[in-house]
Amino acid sequence: MALSVWIAASGVYGQSAVPSPAGQWHTFGDGGTQPRAVIRITETDGVFTGTIVRSLVPGEDPDKLCIKCSGERNHQRLMGMAFLTGMKRGEGEYSGGEILDPDTGGVYRSSMRLSEDGRRLTVRGYIGIPLFGRTQEWVRAD
Repeated sequence: MALSVWIAASGVYGQSAVPSPAGQWHTFGDGGTQPRAVIRITETDGVFTGTIVRSLVPGEDPDKLCIKCSGERNHQRLMGMAFLTGMKRGEGEYSGGEILDPDTGGVYRSSMRLSEDGRRLTVRGYIGIPLFGRTQEWVRAD
């Protein structure tokens, strides 16, 4: 009996709760202080995908299309679009994915770093190497 209690307890207490980027996030434009959009990040088989849930820009058309996008995203509705794809957990960050800038239609390599408390997500889009890119900080919305 004591062994089974110890095994059950070690399963609960032996695991550290590692924050995950899965959930809803507020994005901010470069240098902006007001949230621009709500993004939902989901995980499927260790791969994270970000989808645009809704715009927070006053007066923006909820049926806005990505007219500058290429390929299958061209003229696709922004709401519901997967714009962050292929992100996988690595040593201290998530990487290996791509991010779409819906304002320009550009697709960039991407990495993400989650704060220790899981409340802030630093997202970097870049060309070639991370040195050539830009970074945004997202705040957890849920």
